Amino acid sequence: MATFLYRVGALAARRRLTFLSLSLTSVLVVLGLALSFPGSFESGSSIPGSPAQAALEKMDRHFPEDGGISGDVVFQAPLGAKITDEAVAQQIQATVERLQGAEKVVEVSDPSQEVSEDGRVAVTSLSLDVPAGEEVEPALQEAVRAAGADYNRQFEDAGGLVLFGGDAFEEEHAPFGPTEVIGIGVALLVMLITFGSMVAAGIPLLTAVLGVGGTVGATLLVANQFSVNQNALTLSIMLGLAVGIDYALLILSRHRGQLARGMSVAESVAMATATAGSAVVFAGLTVIIALSGLVVAGVPMLTSMGLASAGAVAVAVLLALTMLPALMALAGEKMRPKPNSRAARRELNSEARTWSVRWVSAVTRYPRTVVLAVVLGLGVVAVPAAQLELALNDNGSAAASSEPRKAYDLISDAFGPGANGPLAILVEGDSPAQIQTTAESVAAAVEQVPGVAGVSPVQMAPDEQAAMVGIIPETGPRDSETNALVAELRSTLEPISAQTGDYAAVTGLTAVSIDVNDKLNGALLPFTIVVVGLSLLLLMIAFRSWTIPLKATSGFLLSVAAAFGAMVAVFQWGWLAGPLGVPSEGPVASFVPIIIMAVLFGLAMDYEVFLVSAMREHYARHRDADAAIVAGGRSAGRVVVAAAAIMIAVFVSFLFSHDPNIMPIAFALGFGVLIDAFVVRLTLVPAVMKLLGERAWRLPRWLDRIVPNVDVEGHELTKDRPADREPELVS
Repeated sequence: MATFLYRVGALAARRRLTFLSLSLTSVLVVLGLALSFPGSFESGSSIPGSPAQAALEKMDRHFPEDGGISGDVVFQAPLGAKITDEAVAQQIQATVERLQGAEKVVEVSDPSQEVSEDGRVAVTSLSLDVPAGEEVEPALQEAVRAAGADYNRQFEDAGGLVLFGGDAFEEEHAPFGPTEVIGIGVALLVMLITFGSMVAAGIPLLTAVLGVGGTVGATLLVANQFSVNQNALTLSIMLGLAVGIDYALLILSRHRGQLARGMSVAESVAMATATAGSAVVFAGLTVIIALSGLVVAGVPMLTSMGLASAGAVAVAVLLALTMLPALMALAGEKMRPKPNSRAARRELNSEARTWSVRWVSAVTRYPRTVVLAVVLGLGVVAVPAAQLELALNDNGSAAASSEPRKAYDLISDAFGPGANGPLAILVEGDSPAQIQTTAESVAAAVEQVPGVAGVSPVQMAPDEQAAMVGIIPETGPRDSETNALVAELRSTLEPISAQTGDYAAVTGLTAVSIDVNDKLNGALLPFTIVVVGLSLLLLMIAFRSWTIPLKATSGFLLSVAAAFGAMVAVFQWGWLAGPLGVPSEGPVASFVPIIIMAVLFGLAMDYEVFLVSAMREHYARHRDADAAIVAGGRSAGRVVVAAAAIMIAVFVSFLFSHDPNIMPIAFALGFGVLIDAFVVRLTLVPAVMKLLGERAWRLPRWLDRIVPNVDVEGHELTKDRPADREPELVS
């Protein structure tokens, strides 16, 4: 591989203007097409074929609605008044009439049909001519909200108001904003400190931004033909920025070191692409495998998030191997550290006692004590993970100051928490009379189930081929008791269906969400087996060792457990929730753990590859295991620290987006990278390598014959290339 990448780097150096033109043109063409033909993202989550989803599709056929996505309009009467008072009732009726005439509003229910016991709150539902699951444009939301302006003007000072909530009025979070720009600024500062050169610091940022631009354009185009979740774009931007900067940082750092030692620009570009580029390929492949493994879950929402993010990483790797060498060649001698500068002295003095060398030396002096301390310490941090609770987010997890959250809380206070997550039972049979009888039996049976707050009368479908029984749980849609209630309802329906032969199933958006949650929980184990297995194989090929992949995976498990523990402490227990701007405490989104595992596994392997490839390169030349540990720390320690600092800055910037779906992911990834880079890779790994000694670099003979030799370190380059030939720079 190193030989092939040497040729790629040499070609990019010679034809740098061609490579740059092709890269820029490709990104601009994709962005241009995306702006001309942008696709739309989906906000919902479902699993085709799941019990609740299948029943919901049947219900949509039997109970067709004129509109698509629905929303809630909540009226609160002034203090001391009721919804039925004449002045209030007139304003409500006027508001309903304005809603009926609003853009894309196709149906508005009668608010008098759903009034709280104290008579002060009424709820009406409306349907918009927007397909269910798609985002509602903010302009359309505001146009509909304008219908309640007169009601608020008349009663707001007296405690009366109208609020808009439900799926149609969910807040849209931009995938990129001011806080993310601050994160990029911090990344630039880290690179400036690392390289001491604005040119060197700006190049990784340029390639990363262009890569993210291409990924955004491609994702928008793909959304025209395939279902893409709205969180996919944010996750791909977050990850594309982080790995795009880090991969360029690794290659550029190698290039600058070679220039400091006197290598020509053309030769250095080719060698950096061959050696550090090989590490980037294996690191990127590990992340891509981990993210693509999300397909195993069988959840469309998760599939789109995983594939979009994997695409972002693939683009980052591609640009690091093509556009980056061209930029390094174009910069030429400007990249060479000045004589006697700190950077030049650091590279020329191979015996310098840098902070990384001193740290590795201290760690390897007492390896058993270090291993024990790290394992016990991370075990303590991971303790809260045992109480991890999962659910799909809704408006109840939005910011407390947002209107959808206020509407959600008002409905919960007036009608009970279960009113925000109603359930339904669909009954199908052979004849209208039989359906009616079965549905009445179902209604009578579910009334006796603990946890049911109310059961609505049987409602026959217009086609008389089905009936529906509405159920209001006692608990909210994100409560674990509601999950248990759905399971109990399904158990209650089984004997009725068996006795009558009729179809009876629990459905509704809450039941669909519960099925998604169960599916995601069940996918964690197979996902872990597939991804870890493939990545272990990849690392074995890269380092020709069976102990290093096992060590790398064990370290990852410690990192992810600590990340889960910290996430539970913040998002469920509320530790530092205020300063971090966490909108609500409670279960985290059910797709969060598997996303964190995929991304953090890939990033952990990145740092493993960065660090151990430097050790392997020294060992391949000198066959001294102990010296290789120190050499790896000296060579890669600074890069790992800089790369981790950049990733943490990017992830933390997304934490302050206040998107309840993205915040726990950003926090856990930022904390996980902090732990993995500084505690696991720079502390635990050297200690374990010291204990393993020469055994770390061995393969059994039978395995050595099977595993291909890909030469990540570029050790064979001198055999394949005449020593007196160097690539030439041409315009």
